[in-house]
Amino acid sequence: MPENRISRAKLTTDIVLAVVFGLMSLPFALMGNWADLVAMLLFVGALAVRRLAPAWALGVAWAAATVQMAALRDLQFYDFAVLGVLYSTSAHGGRLLKWLGLVSAGAGALIATLYLQVLMPIFGGSGELTPQTWYAAAFILVGSLALLVLAWTAGLLARSIRDGREVRRREEAANRERALAEYRYTVEQERNRIARDMHDVVAHSLAVVIAQADGARFAAKTRPDAATEALSTIAGVARGALGDVRVLLAELRHREGAAPQPVLDDLSELIGGVVAAGLDVRRLETGEPRELGTGHQIAVYRIVQEALTNALRHGDTDAPVEVRFDWTDSGVSLMVANRMADAAGGPDAIATGSTATGATAAVSTGARHGITGMRERAQLVGGSLTAEPGRDGVFRVVASIPAQPRSTA
Repeated sequence: MPENRISRAKLTTDIVLAVVFGLMSLPFALMGNWADLVAMLLFVGALAVRRLAPAWALGVAWAAATVQMAALRDLQFYDFAVLGVLYSTSAHGGRLLKWLGLVSAGAGALIATLYLQVLMPIFGGSGELTPQTWYAAAFILVGSLALLVLAWTAGLLARSIRDGREVRRREEAANRERALAEYRYTVEQERNRIARDMHDVVAHSLAVVIAQADGARFAAKTRPDAATEALSTIAGVARGALGDVRVLLAELRHREGAAPQPVLDDLSELIGGVVAAGLDVRRLETGEPRELGTGHQIAVYRIVQEALTNALRHGDTDAPVEVRFDWTDSGVSLMVANRMADAAGGPDAIATGSTATGATAAVSTGARHGITGMRERAQLVGGSLTAEPGRDGVFRVVASIPAQPRSTA
């Protein structure tokens, strides 16, 4: 089974180079005998599969060297194929094969030295061993060892470079995926912010417009002055909403919103607009007000705005709405409470769910996006928010916003 999966182009390249090497070695092999031809073919085959199966290539190379030594043949040109095989063991082989390649380099240098300087003189009958023979053997051992180990080291260096490139490629891919995930998260957060802002601005203004329009329709015949005043309020609210929408669109075009944002001082104007729409709002405040950061003030303003909008749309407009601020050293506790429109049946009706068109259903359908937006705004500044109807027929929005001093930068 091959140890590496390589492309067809690389395998074809290896085969072509092996064939070229074989053609270069063929004239030298033809000057010998059959053993040279067999050894040459084995070395060519080892070169052809050196990247596809480096373990097989190493084994075939050893087999070729064994055939050559068994026939007592001298060094030939095809023996240089060993360098390519050793290179591949460290460059493309596994952990075990890599070290077997190094062992083969050392063992091959020693065996080649003994074969050339000891065995061949003995079995070839070329004479006795002399001191010069041993000097030559030492030189051959050092030279062959350096050459074979150099080929193995070159493969190891190539492997390190390839692995380094692969690690960098994976890091770059991971960085791209992380950047894409961060971009998608940023886009999602921006979409949620836009949805909250559009809902806060448009929903509140439309609720006021609808309430005023209904009042003007009923008062048109009997109280023309009241109808005219209601129409004037509708026009003012619509102009304000149009201006707010234009501000939001400008922020989207320029990415950075430099437009002024609502603060706590704007709550009086907000409540005044709701009162003008026919809602009885009673503002209560206890404790010493703390200085809040800009983001915290926006959160308080938008929560009050959305809670009053829900009270105007889904609550009993004949009952008063309580807006309560309880200031402490840790921040402000905000509560907006309004009686639900279908609470006329009393607490028992709320508890038993006998009202088919109950305020709970209205809140869960018409105001579910607003409640989600209020909760998100509170959480973004480190606070919390709950919004639920009570058994007494009163819907309460309770938020806790921590204190954070306004930045002076």
